[in-house]
Amino acid sequence: MIEISLGKLMLLALVALIVLGPEKLPHAARTAGALVRRLRSGWDSVRAEVERELEIEELKRTAREAAAKAEAMQTEMNKAARETREQVSSTVTDVRNEVQSNVAEVKKEITQVDAPKESEHGNA
Repeated sequence: MIEISLGKLMLLALVALIVLGPEKLPHAARTAGALVRRLRSGWDSVRAEVERELEIEELKRTAREAAAKAEAMQTEMNKAARETREQVSSTVTDVRNEVQSNVAEVKKEITQVDAPKESEHGNA
């Protein structure tokens, strides 16, 4: 704000008294006081509005940053889920192949065990 020293204020009051006279001075002082109050109120209002706008911008920036982090985390989660599905699918395929191989071996062994029995029954 404007800084007015006591000496300058006294000089201003003396000039106002001389220019306006003692009759109009109180009315002019009230008018000047009202004007200063309105200016100060307006200034405070503008300052409060600017502070609110700055807070809103800060909140928007924070929200954008949070959204970007959430999106990055979602991308990471999707990648991890995809990799896990691929690993599970690969493991299932490996297990299925192993089981089929074991089943084929067991069938072969059963066939070999049953073959001598059939030849014994056929000879008898």
